[in-house]
Order: sequence, then structure tokens, then C-alpha cells
Amino acid sequence: MSVSEDRDVTPTVQPAASSPIADPAPLGLAAFALTTFLLSTVNAHWTFGNSAGTAFLGYALAYGGLAQLLAGMWEFRNRNVFGATAFSTYGAFWIGLFIWIKNAPAATGHDLGWILLAFLIFNTYMLLFSAQVNLAVFGVFLFLELTELFLVIGNFSDGGTGGVSQFGGYLGIITALVAWYTSAAGVSNGLAGKIRLPVGKPLI
Repeated sequence: MSVSEDRDVTPTVQPAASSPIADPAPLGLAAFALTTFLLSTVNAHWTFGNSAGTAFLGYALAYGGLAQLLAGMWEFRNRNVFGATAFSTYGAFWIGLFIWIKNAPAATGHDLGWILLAFLIFNTYMLLFSAQVNLAVFGVFLFLELTELFLVIGNFSDGGTGGVSQFGGYLGIITALVAWYTSAAGVSNGLAGKIRLPVGKPLI
């Protein structure tokens, strides 16, 4: 009897084991927080008289844009549809804002108002779904919703330089602080050490 008749010698191909990756959410949140903070200090008029108001541009491209977009791509790898959609969208937002400001110097506040209105629509349904994640993430999207709302109104009413937009800047600073906290919580919980920052339970 031949070997082939005695037993099956065809090698079995085993699928490659998927390697785990670190949670990209703390990076995405930190990138979002820092760039939002820098832009919001301009909107809040904190930098008036001591800055050209363009310090956020490079970081809008490199950190808020590219790093956050990469975090979104890694969330696809983690099969996290919410994180992938949120980080990829806002990463692209910062890249687009950088390109728009660099190439449209004659643009008006109404132009930015329409851009922010479009992202406000996106953020509204993401706010709803964030209530299923945890309280900290919900807080980020809640304050971002308010920030975008006041900036939309401000850009249409006062060209982005009046009191409404300034208040939107203050809300943006709060948004950044909440996002930084949520990022820090992700880092602390990912380390599984003694320091753990609570993020709260999902609201729904």
C-alpha cells in the first residue's frame, strides 16, 4: 500500500494568529483635546494681543489630523465602529481645516459656519450613540455639540469674532479638558496599575 493510500499527507494551513494591539482611543482623544484647546483659546480671545492665532495649524495637521486619523484606522482593526467613525471623521476634519485655511485666505465666517454646521449634524447622532459607551465619552460629545452649535451661530451672526463665538471658544476649552480626562482614563485603565480613573457607566 502506498503512503498516499495509507494516510492523508496534505499539510494543514493554520490561519495566522491575530496580534493584539493597544487601545488607540487614548491617543485619538489626546490628539483631539490638544488641537481643540489651541483653537478654542483663539476663539475665546485668550491669545489676542500676544499671538497671531495660528499656533494650532501645524498641530491641526500633524496631531489632531494625522494622529487622530491613524487612531481611527486602528479602531477599525479593533472592530470598534464607533471609535473608528469618530476618530477618522474628526481627524479628517482637522486636516481639512488646515488645508482650507491655508488655501482660502479670503474665506468668510459664513464659509466656516457651513463647515461647522455639517459637522454639527454628524456630531448630533454620534452624541446619541455615545450615551451607550460611557459617561466620559458622552461628556466629550455633549460639550463638543454645544461648542459647534455656538460656533455655527457665531460664524453666521458675527463672522466668528463676536461674543457668541467667544462663548463657543470657552465651551471648546471645556470640551478639550473633558477629552483629556477621558484620554488619561484610557491610559490609566490600560496600564492596569494602581491608579484608575473612572469613566462612568453608559447612560442607556
